[in-house]
Amino acid sequence: MPIEKRVTRAVKKMSGAVLVAIAAAIGNMLQGWDNATIAGSLLYIKKEFKLESEPTVEGLIVAMSLIGATLVTTCSGAVSDMLGRRPMLIISSLFYFLSSLVMLWSPNVYILLFARLIDGLGIGLAVTLVPLYISETAPPEIRGLLNTLPQFTGSSGMFLSYCMVFAMSLTKAPSWRLMLGVLWIPSLIYFMLTLFFLPESPRWLVTKGRMLEAKKVLQRLRGRDDVTGEMALLVEGLGVGGDTTIEEYVIGPVNEFSDVEDPSAGKEHIKLYGPDRAPSMIAKPASGQSSIGLASRKGSIVNQSALVDPLVKLFGSVHENIPETGNTLFSNFGSMFNVGGNQPRNEDWDVEESLARDGDDVSNAAAGDADDSLHSPLISRQPTSGMDKDAPAPAHGSQLSMRQASNLQGNAGEPVGGSTAIGGGWQLAWKYSEREGPDGSKQGGFQRVYLHQDGTLGSKRESQLSLVGGGDGLTDGEVVHASALVSQQALYNKELMNQQPVGPAMIHPSETGANGPSWSDLCEPGVKQALIVGVGLQILQQFSGINGVLYYTPQILEQAGVGYLLASLGLSSTSASFLISTVITLLMLPCIAVAMRLMDISGRRALLLSTIPVLIASLLILVLASFVDLGSAVNAGISTASVVVYFCSFVMGFGPIPNILCAEIFPTRVRGLCIAICALTFWICDIIVTYSLPVMLNSLGLVGVFGIYAVVCTIAWVFVFLKVPETKGMPLEVIIEFFSVGAKQAQAANNI
Repeated sequence: MPIEKRVTRAVKKMSGAVLVAIAAAIGNMLQGWDNATIAGSLLYIKKEFKLESEPTVEGLIVAMSLIGATLVTTCSGAVSDMLGRRPMLIISSLFYFLSSLVMLWSPNVYILLFARLIDGLGIGLAVTLVPLYISETAPPEIRGLLNTLPQFTGSSGMFLSYCMVFAMSLTKAPSWRLMLGVLWIPSLIYFMLTLFFLPESPRWLVTKGRMLEAKKVLQRLRGRDDVTGEMALLVEGLGVGGDTTIEEYVIGPVNEFSDVEDPSAGKEHIKLYGPDRAPSMIAKPASGQSSIGLASRKGSIVNQSALVDPLVKLFGSVHENIPETGNTLFSNFGSMFNVGGNQPRNEDWDVEESLARDGDDVSNAAAGDADDSLHSPLISRQPTSGMDKDAPAPAHGSQLSMRQASNLQGNAGEPVGGSTAIGGGWQLAWKYSEREGPDGSKQGGFQRVYLHQDGTLGSKRESQLSLVGGGDGLTDGEVVHASALVSQQALYNKELMNQQPVGPAMIHPSETGANGPSWSDLCEPGVKQALIVGVGLQILQQFSGINGVLYYTPQILEQAGVGYLLASLGLSSTSASFLISTVITLLMLPCIAVAMRLMDISGRRALLLSTIPVLIASLLILVLASFVDLGSAVNAGISTASVVVYFCSFVMGFGPIPNILCAEIFPTRVRGLCIAICALTFWICDIIVTYSLPVMLNSLGLVGVFGIYAVVCTIAWVFVFLKVPETKGMPLEVIIEFFSVGAKQAQAANNI
């Protein structure tokens, strides 16, 4: 099935996640509303308070909200990790509401500055936490689309605000207080939605051990009862970033593998168990079969002179040769992963299994005594239950065990039954190994495995394999090449191993105090690598000048001569600049809609690499037009067209993507802290750009300002090409594992 149809189908199936994302993104609509309103009302504020000769105070009125955003951002990440995402969004809506009432009153410039500071607190929380919240609630297939909603709603807020400001500019006595104070109406709506409609992030709930609540939220967001696979993924996400390795497998029927000469026959085999309680498929270690493995090996030997980060190629390998049809391992072979055969499903595994182990009764469950803790393993507590009685014990081998997954996906890509498919073509599994220790005793343990089918299928000529059962699966003679990210299982507790009759014992990290974020976590190679990408993008985005241009669009267009374009309509230059700003924001909306469509198809990296050159070209045209006198009307037209193209290109790529990536590339346990660091960088750079723009316009003029922005955009394109990977369609936990692998490979290469 083409990826466009998959995305469309995913949107329809995930209506709960879509509605939640729309509601959360209203916080960004309020930010856009505020940006446009202050840009328009500033012309009237200057006249009332006589600020024409005081550009410093003028800049401070605009920058005060940025100062407030910066202050609240310094603690927003850590507080959201402690209290949750939803309470912080509620507080954000309250800040918006309070500030709008104070701005409506504002008897002098000092009260106005105070109101702008409070407004900045709401903006800071919304800009920092809305992308984080959407990323943690959205399914991987449409995460990019949903996380572009803040850009769309922000531009929608700008459009509505400019319409209001333009209409008020036509009156005899425009009131800037009313322009700013009207914000109380949408902020009150936002408050009601955050209070009564938005659920808490399921990933945050899992970090606190509140498993039943997380499960109910996921069921609401996904529109189905079976969320076993994603629940397992969220718990495994608590332990990412460890010693992850990339392995490669060839998967085929077990009864055929034994008859084939294979150079890997002496290597460890991993058995997959089907519903007949007998081994039905087997995974054999291989090399050179998958694009991910090839990229990993190339990355491990990269030399210090290489410019492109090996992480970029490693991520890119995931998206090479992606199967476009339903004839894949993970869409047709769910039944072969059924560990317990035809055992009844237990959807309340997080509550009922823990009660059974601890001896609690049902009344305690009803009272909520054990609802919020996970004591039992996510995988089968009896990993050998799927083996037939004559099968050898895995003393010198491994078995790949997936918890109670009866069917992964149907041919149309729709979830069927109990699924441990985790999105983007990835599958969550567990690998249990037992080996003989130095003292002769058997030692075993679990590792999590993220499986990804390679884009190609093997042939009968290669392996002489055939599929038992045939049907809707692979045709006779075909095998599957798959890559695997293998790392330590999150909930394994070695000390409790002997207390279980069979299998491992696991305990939620919240019960040991091991899951709290700490600054030491930021020193892990994968997290540091992700911070370089996130912080770098935020710096370059702001110094491309977008927010400074947004705040001063009316003045910039007025200086560019837009009055000549609309003189025939009898509009003043001020009203003409407002009208042009309104038209610009209107044109931005369909551009953002296109970006939303492409975000999960073309991808984040591709959009950045294709839209940044357009930014550079529009800025250069704007600069060149200032040197050539083609007449007032022509020059004004060229300047206006260049600004329009600049804005439209920005909102398709460099506008939403840095925030999207920052919400995707950090581990769950420190995601709030890391996003706060990126947001703090954003606001500091925003303050510098916004506060300095009036001075730069007076000293350098439009030519010098936009020339500097063009140079920064060029640097940004180079940075994206060398450092920014493609993350479309990948589960958050898999993205983080890749950063860990890539960072350690780069670290090893630097030590050569």
